[in-house]
Amino acid sequence: MDTTRIINEEKTHEFLAIGKTFSKAERLEIIEKAKDCHGLSLVEAAALLQIKEENEMDALLRTAKIIKEKIYGKRIVIFAPLYTSNECQNNCLYCGFRVANKGLHRRTLETGEIIQEAKAIENQGHKRILLVCGEDKSKTTIEHITEAVTSIYNKTDIRRINVNAAPLNVSEFKKLKEVGIGTYQIFQETYHRETYAKMHPSGPKSNYDYRLTAIERGLEAGIDDYGIGVLLGLYDYRFDVLATLMHSEYMEENYSVGPHTISIPRLRPAMDAAFTEAPAPVSDQDFKKIVAVYRLTLPYTGIILSTRESSQLRDELLTLGVSQISAGSKTNPGGYEEMDQEATQFETSDERPLDEMLQVICDQGHLPSFCTACYRTKRTGAAFMELAKDAHIHEFCQPNAILTLKENLIDYASRETVEKGEILIREALNEITNPKIRCITEERLQEIESGKRDLYL
Repeated sequence: MDTTRIINEEKTHEFLAIGKTFSKAERLEIIEKAKDCHGLSLVEAAALLQIKEENEMDALLRTAKIIKEKIYGKRIVIFAPLYTSNECQNNCLYCGFRVANKGLHRRTLETGEIIQEAKAIENQGHKRILLVCGEDKSKTTIEHITEAVTSIYNKTDIRRINVNAAPLNVSEFKKLKEVGIGTYQIFQETYHRETYAKMHPSGPKSNYDYRLTAIERGLEAGIDDYGIGVLLGLYDYRFDVLATLMHSEYMEENYSVGPHTISIPRLRPAMDAAFTEAPAPVSDQDFKKIVAVYRLTLPYTGIILSTRESSQLRDELLTLGVSQISAGSKTNPGGYEEMDQEATQFETSDERPLDEMLQVICDQGHLPSFCTACYRTKRTGAAFMELAKDAHIHEFCQPNAILTLKENLIDYASRETVEKGEILIREALNEITNPKIRCITEERLQEIESGKRDLYL
């Protein structure tokens, strides 16, 4: 397969060059146009990536907030990662798991240990997990992953497991599909081939093309929700952001399914990484711009923010287009039961527990959500895209966020979080404009108060 049909570096640089020719007035016109929530072209996105002036940035960030709320409402989806292994055959220069790191405490969890970790995450109040493991096919086989997923579903009240794993073949993806995963997530790290080769000098991950085409094999196997992203800081962010959008455009044109999520990890210090500073640093201001450009260009796509970023920046980004965040995260196998700094993939920055994060979200007027309904009502892939593009997905997001927040307040939250959350639930109910949906939501809230759980629209 000719993968230059997916990522054409020459075209990407050409679009960026054209983007530089746009005037301030033309960029502001693009921002205004984006408010119709129909997305932007690659050239238009390239133009917005050139923004530097404060008033243009303000307009860009305001518009990102408007679009996010039009599509998804005020809800912020919350999840936690569960690392099952840090054993890896790759030598990614930026990663603490790399095979050359001889000081790392290596560990692959047994099924019982994975269940313990999942229960610890559940006891925080989480219902969604992102399962993550290193790439060592002798340790983290497809059976390791599928057994972990099945066991967590059977032994805990975790309701949806998304998976971040190495590229698989079609038969392996079919096994993932059979055990009921939600989204399959894979990052290209950088779409720039020369940089990719430098950053991945050995191991299975050094195969750029096999990684790039993983999503298509997943779709062939029936997994229609996928997440993509780059590791910001490895190469010029303008190129990598535009290439991510190019990848999205290719998938939508050829498979009618764009990315369910785009993640925005920024390079963080890691044990025994090959460098102490990012090769292509991304400032906080540029990071905000990246979030906004993704939101304007792909209005329907969820944008995921991890605990790599500081608490202050994460709080600010909640109002700028981010729709999913991790909270209370640990990045080493067994980390929720016992913290081992010598076993982590990278340093996290926002260490706040979930309950504190819920208060922050509530204080900002956003609606915390633990919803997993779309996966279980077949609102995935093209069906989800259609609802999101027509700005109808929030009709489900708002009620389901209310119901899952109510559960959390009863079962897990502190008194202060309960007080803030109950106020927010009353306000959110008043924002449901469909009388039938509001009535159903109120009825189900009463059912939750009487002891029922896992109710959704």
